Amino acid sequence: MTKEREGEWFMVGSALFESWFPIFSISAMAYVGALHTYAYSLVVALFFFLLIMYRRERFGELRNTQAYPDLLWTTFWITALFVLVFIGMRYTTAGNMAVIIFLQLFFSYLYFNVFGKEEMYRVHLWGALIMGIGAIVILIPEDISFNRGDLLILAAAAISPLANLYQKRARNHCSSETVLAFRTVVGLPVVAIMAWFLEPAVSMEMLKKALPYIFLIGTLVYVGSKILWIEALHRTSITKVSAMLGLMPVMTLIFAYLYLGEVPQLRQLFGIIPVLVGGYLLTRPLTSIK
Repeated sequence: MTKEREGEWFMVGSALFESWFPIFSISAMAYVGALHTYAYSLVVALFFFLLIMYRRERFGELRNTQAYPDLLWTTFWITALFVLVFIGMRYTTAGNMAVIIFLQLFFSYLYFNVFGKEEMYRVHLWGALIMGIGAIVILIPEDISFNRGDLLILAAAAISPLANLYQKRARNHCSSETVLAFRTVVGLPVVAIMAWFLEPAVSMEMLKKALPYIFLIGTLVYVGSKILWIEALHRTSITKVSAMLGLMPVMTLIFAYLYLGEVPQLRQLFGIIPVLVGGYLLTRPLTSIK
C-alpha cells in the first residue's frame, strides 16, 4: 500500500470518528455548556494522550528542540481556531457553522495550490470540488442568514489550513500523540478560562449526566480521530485531506438516523451522490491517471 493510499484510509477513519462529534456534542450540551463540554473532553483526551505517550515511550520526543517552533505554532492556531468557533457559535446556528467551517477546503486550495507549490492532478481537483459541493448541499440549512458569528467562523476556516500546515510539520519531528498532547496541555487552560467566564457553573448532577458523552468525545474524537487526522496529513496534501472531510456529513446523517431517529431530507440524500463521486475521483491512483 502506498503512502498516499494509507493517508486516504486514515482520513476515512478520522471522518468516521469525527462524524459522531455533533451527535455526542448535542447530547452533552443538553446538560452542560459548549465550552464546558469542550474543556472536559480535552481533560479526558489529555489523560489518554499521556497514557499512550508513556506506554510507547514518547516523552523523550519532547527533548527535540527542533519540534518546538512547529508545536507552538500548531497550539496557537488550533486554540485561536476553536476560540473563534465557540465564540461565533454564540451568535449563529450550528447549520451555518457547519457550512462555513467546511470552507477550509477553499482556503487550503488557495494557500497551497494557487499561491503555494503543492501540485494537484486535475482529476483530483475535480474530485475535491465535486465532493465539496456535495458536502455543502448536505450541510446548508434551509434558512441561512449571515451575522457577526459567521464572520468569526469564517476567520476560523481561514486559520484551519495554517493549523494543519504546522501540525504536518510538527509530525516530521515527533509522533501524533506527542503533537496532540502538547497542544492540549497548552490550549486546555485557555478553554477552561473561557468556560469559567462565559458560561454558567456546572453542577455535579449535570456533569454526571453529560459524562458518558464527554468521555466518548474525548476518546473517539479528540484522541482517535485527531491521531488519524495528523497521520493522514503526514502522508498526503492538506487540500486533499480537507476535501475528504466531505465524508463526515454523510456518515453523520447515517448515524443520526440510527441513533437519534433523525430522518434526512431529500436534498441531503441527493447531496450524498456528489460526495461519493468526488471521493472516487479524489482517491483514484496516480498510475491510472498518467
